[in-house]
Amino acid sequence: MLVLSRQRDESIIINDNVVVTVVDIRGDKVRLGIDAPNEIPVHRREVYEAIQRENRRAGQPPAPGGKASTPGTTRQEE
Repeated sequence: MLVLSRQRDESIIINDNVVVTVVDIRGDKVRLGIDAPNEIPVHRREVYEAIQRENRRAGQPPAPGGKASTPGTTRQEE
């Protein structure tokens, strides 16, 4: 894992088309702004893991009385 130090309003660039910027730092929380093309999915880890679980579950028959669904996500997650 590459570990970088950045201050507020500083960025890193990934693969020429993804820019990650430190937007704000409050106590032990860091807010990141991510500028990426729409075809590149960007999720918080817990959202990504939920999507993966739902996708695995959708590949199996739904439990009686239940439906398989994928949680909705947006480009702007809080």
